[in-house]
Amino acid sequence: MQTKHFKAPFQYKKIPVDDLRKQQEENKTDRARNTAGTIKRIWSYLAREKSMLLLVVLMVVVSSAMSLAGPFMVGMAIDDFIVTQEPSGLGRLLIGLLVIYILHSLSVFLQNYWMVGIAQNTVYSLREELFRQFHRLPIAFFDKRQHGELMSRITNDIDNINNTLNQSVIQIFTSILTLIGTVVVMLVLSPLLTLITMGIVPVMFMAIRWITHRTGPLYKLQQQHLGNLNGYVEETVSGQHVIKTFSREERVISEFGEHNANLRHAGFWAQTFAGFIPKVMNMLNFLSFGLVGLVGGILAVQGVITVGVIVIFTEYARQFTRPLNELSNQFNILLSAVAGAERVFNIIDEQQEETDETGAREIEATDGRIAFNSVSFAYDETPILKSVSFTAEPGQTVAFVGHTGAGKTTIINLISRFYNYDLGSITLDGIDLKDITRNSLRKQMAFVLQDAFLFHATIRENIRYGRLNATDEEVTAAAKNANAHQFIDRLPNGYDTILEQDGSGISQGQKQLITIARAILADPAILVLDEATSNIDTVTELQIQDALKRLMHGRTSFVIAHRLNTIQEADNIIMLENGEIIEQGSHESLISQHGHYYNLYKEQLKNRA
Repeated sequence: MQTKHFKAPFQYKKIPVDDLRKQQEENKTDRARNTAGTIKRIWSYLAREKSMLLLVVLMVVVSSAMSLAGPFMVGMAIDDFIVTQEPSGLGRLLIGLLVIYILHSLSVFLQNYWMVGIAQNTVYSLREELFRQFHRLPIAFFDKRQHGELMSRITNDIDNINNTLNQSVIQIFTSILTLIGTVVVMLVLSPLLTLITMGIVPVMFMAIRWITHRTGPLYKLQQQHLGNLNGYVEETVSGQHVIKTFSREERVISEFGEHNANLRHAGFWAQTFAGFIPKVMNMLNFLSFGLVGLVGGILAVQGVITVGVIVIFTEYARQFTRPLNELSNQFNILLSAVAGAERVFNIIDEQQEETDETGAREIEATDGRIAFNSVSFAYDETPILKSVSFTAEPGQTVAFVGHTGAGKTTIINLISRFYNYDLGSITLDGIDLKDITRNSLRKQMAFVLQDAFLFHATIRENIRYGRLNATDEEVTAAAKNANAHQFIDRLPNGYDTILEQDGSGISQGQKQLITIARAILADPAILVLDEATSNIDTVTELQIQDALKRLMHGRTSFVIAHRLNTIQEADNIIMLENGEIIEQGSHESLISQHGHYYNLYKEQLKNRA
């Protein structure tokens, strides 16, 4: 479908000036440090393949030497055999030329073959390190980032690095060696012609500097828009049910068009400026050839140089400008890779989840007594909890109720140490949570959330995620306790049925029963339930509630509830408002107080009626 955002390339009349200036301003403060630092960090990965890199460099030296020897021998053939019309020895020279070109081809093949292996090993290590970093970052990091944008780092940006390593590293080495060797030979043959040839170098550098000053920020802008586009696509694919429910297809197509147009716009100008370089270089090449031919012809007529030298020099003049052209092109590619690498290293350099405090202990088991003592907490300086105090005794069920934003989920995040509290203390069996390692604390907990998350794997593997060393018999027993065995057994492949992405293919209630089975298998001392029966049909809800009763028996349980009829049997119901506890007690005691909880309960009864 065509929208107003989709324009043909010829309609691009304006560079994204504001975005370009912003990127250039950022470059003034961080380009010298970040670009050099990023290249150095990429090199640290390449340096792990030192032996292979030495072989590659050796092959680069051989190929560069052969590329210099070829034109020189052609010039010798002209002066010694063609001009003199003396064929003796020409055969040996032609055989020598054949050997040179074979060696050149073989060395180029080997350097490319080995460099592909080095590049693949490098990006393998980089991708693995980035993925490991994802699992070391705190929950707060993911709460603030688009998941699709993060996916772009581990796919597009690292692929960009891989392509650049394959294309650019060898090319840069070859161009530098060829450039040095060419200049040396040219100076030996004719200093005057060398000076004429090198006279175009300042013009080249001025042109390249002008172009790359614009391509660098545009490549960064292009990578930024690519990440935004990926994030938007991931979001819309995940939210297809909502989009179709509200018939917002046209809106998301239009918004995608904006993201796509931004990416195309930045990419158009980045590639346009980058495309100027070969055109400018070709123009300067023709100018160089013309000058060499004109001055060389005059010198040859005067007997200063031979015709063979002119031929050699013409070829070397091409070889002199070609490395400059290739270096300038590779510089653009390198800028694009550096932009992607900076995005990757930005994630790798993100502050990881705080390490456990010195002396923090591992706990093997717990009674499950949790106490909040005047706990306060804020997200980004926005107060969420204010001096909250309560105690959950072993085996008790504590329910949290209140309007959205009251602080219910925050309490759970603090218990599991996804976030650290600011003031007060939270203790488990009398031990401050900060004195317990996060890993051992979370091993004592299991979660059954409102949105049941299942992996793309078999049902058996999804249940076994609660305890990886569980036997098949234990998995089946957990499913039976969760009232999930019956529907699993009816599936074509039973427990070996592979679930699609996020468990699509089975009902929401069935997904919830599987997550309950997973929690039962984990056998936690502390259980967290976040409205586990919402949006479930009545029959399945009864099955889930029955399974939850068995799961909660003998365990300290924390329940976030929106429907008050599901928590009437809780030992302690805590009513929160604006991060403070305004009421707490059993259902009966709170009803008898005729306070906030009573009013909320009556309102829900009236709405259900």
